[in-house]
Amino acid sequence: MARRLEGKVAIITGSARGMGRAEAELFAKEGAKVVVADVLEDQAKEVADKINKDGHEAIAVKLDVTKADEWKKVVDQATEKWGKVDVLVNNAGIATMNGIEDATEEEWDRVINTNAKSQFLGIKYVLPAMKKATKGSIINISSIAGIIAFPNMPVYSASKGATRLLTKTVAVELAKYNIRVNSIHPGIIRTAMAKDILDDEQSAKQVLSAVPLGRPAEPEEVAYGALFLASDESSYMTGSELVIDGGYIAL
Repeated sequence: MARRLEGKVAIITGSARGMGRAEAELFAKEGAKVVVADVLEDQAKEVADKINKDGHEAIAVKLDVTKADEWKKVVDQATEKWGKVDVLVNNAGIATMNGIEDATEEEWDRVINTNAKSQFLGIKYVLPAMKKATKGSIINISSIAGIIAFPNMPVYSASKGATRLLTKTVAVELAKYNIRVNSIHPGIIRTAMAKDILDDEQSAKQVLSAVPLGRPAEPEEVAYGALFLASDESSYMTGSELVIDGGYIAL
């Protein structure tokens, strides 16, 4: 049986750990050649080394997703090594939990730049390679916080809402090139970002009480959603929102 991403080249940001790492390892297992791109250079190298040791192909590249010149270098490295870029997963992101009165200008700039500006830059710099190939799949990781309101998270929610509308707008713009752009909206995922909440019994109970399935997702459960959007199985999907939240926003 053919692997689902056989022969494709994928750049995945924030892939040194968490959901990004799960995506990188799953994509490689399914036949993709993976660029493990992260500001955490040593950890990214560990992920790429593991993928290569397992008999797949990957390279690790240092990437500050807020810097245009670093984005250009990452795309150049991918195309120099493998000749193309088929998939971009804009996964890198950070979160803060301050209400509007306590949130700072520095916090706003840092979160918006990391979560939203980064995706704008990623799309912009991968576009020439995808246009040349007359195809591509871009996957922007948003959040259910980009769809519904979360108290005390106005900055994070704003950044993820920006991702949601950036995705839809660019999807319409790039459809003529056969480049698809979709977003994923995870709920509570067992990653470092949610560690403090999930490690505290009372906080975890409160948060998970709003999840019909009654548990957090594992990073791999989001990775499988990204795999579907990266593959040709989703060839008629663009501008779509894939919600992976255990039913949270269904209530």
